[in-house]
Amino acid sequence: MKILIVLPRFPYPLEKGDKLRAYNQIKGLSKTNEIVLFCVSHKKVRQGDIDKLKPYCSAIKVVKPSKLVAYANVVKSFFSIDSLQVGYWNSKKIRASYSRFERKQKPDVVYCQMIRTMEWVAKSEFPKVLDFQDALSKNVERRMYKTKGLFRKILHYEFKMLRSCEYDAFSCFDAFTIISEQDRDAVPHTRNSEIKVLPNGVDTDYFKPQDCEPKYDVLFCGNMNYAPNVDAALFLAKEVMPLVWKHRPETTLLLAGANPAVSVRNLQTSKIKVTGWVDDIRECYAQAKIFVAPMQIGSGLQNKLLEAMAMRKPCITSPLANNALGAMDGKQIFEAEVAQDYADYILRLLTDKAEADELAANGYNFVMENYNWDKYSKELESLLEEVKNMDFKTKQSSKKKA
Repeated sequence: MKILIVLPRFPYPLEKGDKLRAYNQIKGLSKTNEIVLFCVSHKKVRQGDIDKLKPYCSAIKVVKPSKLVAYANVVKSFFSIDSLQVGYWNSKKIRASYSRFERKQKPDVVYCQMIRTMEWVAKSEFPKVLDFQDALSKNVERRMYKTKGLFRKILHYEFKMLRSCEYDAFSCFDAFTIISEQDRDAVPHTRNSEIKVLPNGVDTDYFKPQDCEPKYDVLFCGNMNYAPNVDAALFLAKEVMPLVWKHRPETTLLLAGANPAVSVRNLQTSKIKVTGWVDDIRECYAQAKIFVAPMQIGSGLQNKLLEAMAMRKPCITSPLANNALGAMDGKQIFEAEVAQDYADYILRLLTDKAEADELAANGYNFVMENYNWDKYSKELESLLEEVKNMDFKTKQSSKKKA
């Protein structure tokens, strides 16, 4: 098949979850298919990053829209009652560039990531599949309840608009994928059961146990400018760690990841290290005794948990994050609700090395058995092949049901 992949961001470097998912899907699909890539980037893409995709793509088109136009479209979206982020990723320039690229490439099927790309392909006559990735509207709703004032009103508006976009997607695309059952069930449509759940995998050749002496007790990592990660870092540093320090004052915390927000940078003390961008995140996993991901808001599958478990680190997380992951609480991972629960588990694992090792080993086995990129790439390829071969009447009937 010739597959046209459509993305709202260039999928490299891998500092965001959507990029990681897109990159590995492209890599997997390219083994038996021809991949052509269309994407948008609001900043200049380095040639070195483009070179990372060239082995997997026969053609790459990157459109760099004007940021001024993007912000103007956000304002326009508000007054025309549309999603603000869909507006940010939409413009005449992008739509025209996509149309020209699609006509030139003549793909067998189009695979789009996130509803941000929906307006670009809305008039396309080629078979189309949308990867919701996660339930964006639910993500925004959770963030809304953590904010106040004007920003809460803006998020409430965006929540309603995203729900509308997610609903409308069913009249535009022929099939759908998403990262977890939890996110599938949050998509606002009576046909959400038709969405195929395709989790992420983890590169177990890259993320694997390392034999080195840990320098830090606790690690949390991720894009530290992303609201759910910022919220988790602040919760861990300000609410959980003080409870740990009451019993174990020497305990250290490592917060690792790109673009730390000012509020995260300000957490740095003699006991808390904030790294910013790191060239090899495996070093951070290897340097920590315990991985903690206290996710309170957000959606989707936490790749950071997959990576930590693949490196045989004992993990503690929230029910929200583990609902998507599906690990067994108490055996493969520890679930915690409130700050005291997190503190108790941290102290317990730091004190009892045998239990920490057992939890880490069980978590490692769980990831090895359940999160494989090759497996999910083959499932995605089968879905795309099925959509490519759907007859016209079947497609029209499916869209009319929306």
